[in-house]
Amino acid sequence: MSESGHPAMTQDALSSAYGGESMAHMRYLIFADIAEKEGFKNVARLFRAIAFAEQVHARNHYQRLEKLKIPLKVVAEAPFGPGNTEKNLELAIMGEKFEVEEMYPIYIEIARAQGDKLAEVTFRYALEAEKIHLKLYEQALEYVRKGQDMPLDGYIWICPVCGHTYIGKEPPPKCPICGALGKDFVRF
Repeated sequence: MSESGHPAMTQDALSSAYGGESMAHMRYLIFADIAEKEGFKNVARLFRAIAFAEQVHARNHYQRLEKLKIPLKVVAEAPFGPGNTEKNLELAIMGEKFEVEEMYPIYIEIARAQGDKLAEVTFRYALEAEKIHLKLYEQALEYVRKGQDMPLDGYIWICPVCGHTYIGKEPPPKCPICGALGKDFVRF
């Protein structure tokens, strides 16, 4: 058991997830500025919205480590090296795929095996939102490769509790991941 009260492997998973989500948040804000300059206004909006969702994930993981009083070295996998919007979308897809196919499924199993239900919940929230992010980035890349901005019908809505991402004129009445009310979603 670590000093935070979490089993050591779960603490490491929370720390790494916090680091990875924090880096994704900043990377996507930088990517948004580049997309904006290149004339991809909706892709820029998508990057900003998902950056906020990544911040939600980082906050959730960080809050699970609230009792921690020791310095922690964070190792997080992140595709790096900003370029044009096409390259940035490819990097974003690589990062989201890693989270969806490898990182979060393993972290959920670690938390489950070590009996940390709240860590398991934060990992599951992130996993479900990242699946949506991956699809949205893949769709955006198809348009950008044709030299077009991604069409968006309405706004991008982010659940402030779990990071669920939804596109529409209005938010969903209730978050399908965590149950938060749609009226509390953040609009981009």
